Amino acid sequence: MADFVLRVKTKTGQKVVNGLSSSKTVSELKRKLSDVTGFDVNALHVLSGFPPKVLNLSSLNSTLSDTGIVSGDTLIVEEKSMNLSNDEKESRPHVINTERFSDTPGMLMKKIVPADNSCLFTSVGYVLNGRVDPTCSDYMREIIATSVASDPDEYSEAILGKPNSVYCEWILKADSWGGAIELSILSKFFGLEIAVVNSVNGIINRFGEDQHYGQRVFLIFDGIHYDPLYLEPNDGGSIQTIFPTDDERVLVEAGQLAKEAKSSRQYTDVQNFTVKCLVCNIHLSGQTAASQHAKETGHMNFGEIA
Repeated sequence: MADFVLRVKTKTGQKVVNGLSSSKTVSELKRKLSDVTGFDVNALHVLSGFPPKVLNLSSLNSTLSDTGIVSGDTLIVEEKSMNLSNDEKESRPHVINTERFSDTPGMLMKKIVPADNSCLFTSVGYVLNGRVDPTCSDYMREIIATSVASDPDEYSEAILGKPNSVYCEWILKADSWGGAIELSILSKFFGLEIAVVNSVNGIINRFGEDQHYGQRVFLIFDGIHYDPLYLEPNDGGSIQTIFPTDDERVLVEAGQLAKEAKSSRQYTDVQNFTVKCLVCNIHLSGQTAASQHAKETGHMNFGEIA
């Protein structure tokens, strides 16, 4: 019988799990994953597929065949707190099945996430899992640091703007902002295209476009802050954040959203700007003042003053 091999990705790198078969139980799989990752067996959070979706491993006596796990699969394994927050318990139903999009009328909407210097990572977490979970930023920062450290030729000082080792230390800090480099790495790691609606110039930047991934997610960027986009169905049903790349309808809608945001000046020119907080109407000068105001107040809607 052919070997049953699973690839495992964690924040520290990739590993291989063998010694299993399709008839082995979920309990045996979890013990193997705990052994290779060092994570508590009761705190394993496992994702699989493209795009990654959470595996239900609660039925310990189920076989790997029952769960749909087959040899050659790649599992993304995280260690999660066993005490879920209220937000996690009450997260809104989230559609992963992208085939449903074509028949689901709705509107592309922005989900506001905290302005805490990790908005890019929180936004990516939202489009993958359908909930706002700021704790995912640490895991994503680890993914990026590990990827950069493992390929110093690709991620040279010329690309990073600082020495490779210095960058790796920097991106792990909670107050370091993410951008194009980080988006390209996360696109590759999760195996999907990340399309960023840029309300500054009205265009869409598509990270991973040249890889021809099957799925696409959307963020919106106003010059300072990232938020995720989701499809709000007209019938009030489950939201959708992951879409097939061969369906142009949502891409066209995202392009319209970018143009509307640009024409209504819902962006921040970070080079030379004065902005007004659209929540409390205070005027702010410069990127530092605007980001500090957002961090202190939670206000994230800014308009540039002409």
